[in-house]
Amino acid sequence: MIYNLFFSPTGGTKKVAEILGNAMHIEQNIDFTPAAVKLDSLQLTEKDICLISVPSFGGRIPFSATDKLKTLKADGAKAILVTVFGNRAIDDTLLEMKDILTNNGFICIAAVEAVAEHSFVRKFGANRPDAQDQAELIAFAEIIQKRIADPDTAAAEVPGKYPYKGFKGVPFHPAADANKCVSCGKCAKVCPAGAIPMNDPKTTDPDRCITCMACTVHCPKGARTLPDEVFAALETKLSAVCAERKPNKLY
Repeated sequence: MIYNLFFSPTGGTKKVAEILGNAMHIEQNIDFTPAAVKLDSLQLTEKDICLISVPSFGGRIPFSATDKLKTLKADGAKAILVTVFGNRAIDDTLLEMKDILTNNGFICIAAVEAVAEHSFVRKFGANRPDAQDQAELIAFAEIIQKRIADPDTAAAEVPGKYPYKGFKGVPFHPAADANKCVSCGKCAKVCPAGAIPMNDPKTTDPDRCITCMACTVHCPKGARTLPDEVFAALETKLSAVCAERKPNKLY
């Protein structure tokens, strides 16, 4: 069985995973973004293959995704690692993924870093993955399939260094505009960290929120946003490192 597993709060990682998955003819898709979706029930063997995609948050795996990946056990299953980033850098995300999954019994035969729109300031990496990206990712998928078919394929080398880049989250979180919010609860349903209570969706638990921006993307009323001053400061800070088009890479 070939599985396509992805954690995609704002949709960019899902787009990359779908391009790769379609090129590899994967039919078993598992979106493990929602808090309610668990991975510990998957029974994987050496005959299984998993395409596993996560975004890079501050150069690391998002906390909520890390917790789930640590429960994903394999007995010699092959893994293709995918890290999606908002046109800045992946830092140690692929290395962290490889370490977790190798420790859990996977053989990580390939890895991809791919660009999608930045989750905070979406003009960076705007409309990516675009047609050029899609062509590159499809070419990557063809190479990966050859590695899967080769019984002598070794574990892939990935970028990153020890200790991992320090990242403790960001000090700001999306807030609800009480005048726009209709308490539909959609933000609570999509929140991967369980930071928005279903019975009071106008609030956010800052200790649980990972600022993944899922609530801002999925709110039908546009009621959840970052404060204007925070957005402006982020745009200024990121402009120095995100303006130039970054490439996709296969390892």
